[in-house]
Amino acid sequence: MEPRPVDYERLRELLSAERLGSYLTASDGELEQAFALYEWNIEAAAAALSLTAMVEVVVRNALDSQMTSWAAGRPTADWLATAPLDGRGRADILKAKERAARGGRQVTHGHIVAELNLGFWRYLVSRRYYASLWVPNLRHAFPRTDAPANQHRRRVESDLEQLLYLRNRAAHHEPIHRRDLMADLERAIALLACIDPEAARWCRQRETVSAVALRRPARRRDREDQ
Repeated sequence: MEPRPVDYERLRELLSAERLGSYLTASDGELEQAFALYEWNIEAAAAALSLTAMVEVVVRNALDSQMTSWAAGRPTADWLATAPLDGRGRADILKAKERAARGGRQVTHGHIVAELNLGFWRYLVSRRYYASLWVPNLRHAFPRTDAPANQHRRRVESDLEQLLYLRNRAAHHEPIHRRDLMADLERAIALLACIDPEAARWCRQRETVSAVALRRPARRRDREDQ
């Protein structure tokens, strides 16, 4: 028995015109094609979240390791308490501590680090900390480069900023069908390669972005031109 065809007109109402707007525009107003693109966007978002998850954990651990070395021998050896961060950085750490303590759990350094989001780590490599943290310390979290310190910092920050944007769009079910996902993939691999080639190799072997990108639905006019 054939399954009953999906009623896309009904689904249009359930998802809202605003939600489908960019998909309809990209599909020249063809509703069924817009839904094919919407469904592909769900797949692409899952692949993007997988990619950014691989990057985020490796990056935060590399930065945490460098900051831990920076704090070694100081009166308070936990850099989360002693690092020269501004109000935003301190607020992020306080919120992470509060999240880590939920349920009455005894909070450790690792718990707090795990609760700090990718935005915090991107902020940690920003220009405001160039002299105080990047030059003497954080650049060593990304040692595999021949670029000058300032150029390298800008590239790391830019890559993290783009991956953060991608992750947030994907996590909130926003359209990413207009992004160059293959550029995002190469950005992620390049960032990991600066930390350790093995991390880049792992990402390249396990990522699903490239396979999903190949399955992106073509518009009818594009298919007819082939």
